[in-house]
Amino acid sequence: MPHFRESLHAIASVVLRSVVLHSDREGERHFKCRCRFPAGARMSVRVVIASHSGYGHTQRVADSVAEGAGSVVGAEVALLNVAEIDESGWQMMANADAIVFGAPTYMGGPSGQFKVFADASAKVWFAQGWKDKVAGGFTCSMAMSGDKLSTLQYFVTLAMQHSMIWVGTGLLPGSRTGHPEEINRIGSYLGVMAQADNVAPELSPPSGDLATARSYGARIAQLTRQYQRR
Repeated sequence: MPHFRESLHAIASVVLRSVVLHSDREGERHFKCRCRFPAGARMSVRVVIASHSGYGHTQRVADSVAEGAGSVVGAEVALLNVAEIDESGWQMMANADAIVFGAPTYMGGPSGQFKVFADASAKVWFAQGWKDKVAGGFTCSMAMSGDKLSTLQYFVTLAMQHSMIWVGTGLLPGSRTGHPEEINRIGSYLGVMAQADNVAPELSPPSGDLATARSYGARIAQLTRQYQRR
């Protein structure tokens, strides 16, 4: 939107930002953007990546989503391992402006650890605590398909139960379908689909899938900020 771009140009000369990754405790990482803004400006966007990773491949996707979100001026991004969530984790999600769900696709759906977390969110659902927060999702499996769509559709249903606002990838399929360096090589509109070989997570998913995740994270943060300004 024009007024949004003009506002960014207006503060560009006075904004200093840096994105850092640190660990507060095992299972939880944070990307934070340290910014200086004109007095009275409300620029902070809080994004939580709530995910589970079985062998580290989905974690790499989560890290890339967080990196993309953290590249947006004013974004504060936290990576939350839902398999180890505690009261502070639930509070972090309560304070978030956007929540991005993530899990590997196992047996045609999200991992059991993610499902336990989702079921536990019923307490939040009862009070509609996440209502009107922005939502998104990503998944990873070894096969190119692997029924990943079922996992993303589960995330959408979960978000709708919580009365959230879902954001898709906003990407057309890559021109070199399936090429490991191509952005959105699997051609997903609903959320990020990544494919990882049965190797160490340092070697897979490929660069194209991680770039797709970074693009998605940035889109989530940007649209959340636009939504806040309405």
